[in-house]
Amino acid sequence: MINRGFAIRKNVAGFLVVAGWLIGSLSASAQESGKEIFQKSCAACHSIGGGRLVGPDLAGVNDKRSEDWLLKFTKSSQTLVKSGDKTAMALFEEFNKIPMPDQALSDEQIKKVLAHIKETGGRPAAGKEAAAPSAQAAKESAAVATPDEIQRGQDLFDGRVRFANGGPSCNACHHVTNDALLGGGLLAAELSLVFSRMGHAGVRAVIENSPFPVMQAAYAGKALAENEILALVGFLQHVDQEHARQMPREWGWRMFSAGTGGVVVLLGIFSLAGRRRKNRCVNQDIYDRQVKSE
Repeated sequence: MINRGFAIRKNVAGFLVVAGWLIGSLSASAQESGKEIFQKSCAACHSIGGGRLVGPDLAGVNDKRSEDWLLKFTKSSQTLVKSGDKTAMALFEEFNKIPMPDQALSDEQIKKVLAHIKETGGRPAAGKEAAAPSAQAAKESAAVATPDEIQRGQDLFDGRVRFANGGPSCNACHHVTNDALLGGGLLAAELSLVFSRMGHAGVRAVIENSPFPVMQAAYAGKALAENEILALVGFLQHVDQEHARQMPREWGWRMFSAGTGGVVVLLGIFSLAGRRRKNRCVNQDIYDRQVKSE
């Protein structure tokens, strides 16, 4: 009874700790400013007056769309696309059919972001401030990764080299078609042509400040270093450029075929060994001698 009571108290205490953590997290999220929410959830794919990135420039979006539509689209863009909403479908087509990830934000949080966009987009200097990073991104995109950087990016991608801050390797969830790699995970998007779809700025933005909740959780407190980001971007650009020359590897079928071949070889060896054995029973000669002696 004592042990049972202790276990119950321990479980209750654990529940209270988790509940307290959840309440604290919700409270912290609710207290974030629109700018903070935008930087964490939107800035990887959108600018405010700085031009297109992965998604559209959001300057003036409050004047182009109704608040109700923006709330629905932010929470689940694909729900609107699948419902046949013409505006949502047009945006999906325009931006290479890259789905905007669903955002676990409350109406209040989204309204804070919209207020921040309206305030920032309305300032005369907003466009200049936001355009500066775009100029830097254009300069970076013009640079070509060196063979050493591409190799380092490949090693980081498949886990042969660990990230400095201990984050998981990319191929735990992602796959690319590349003859130099065995294969990768299937839990997330296939990245062989991600560079063609998102461009340098988009790929870098997602790696550096991912809008995807799973990636945010996986790399929480384990941010990638600048040289690691550049190496991964260079590797993914190389994979994209070399994609047409790569031979897709069906490793599952290859391993199955190799296993089947091994079984056939072993059966052949056993068969040859069996032929060398005597056709008669080993004890037959002994039996014959005993019969003769009688």
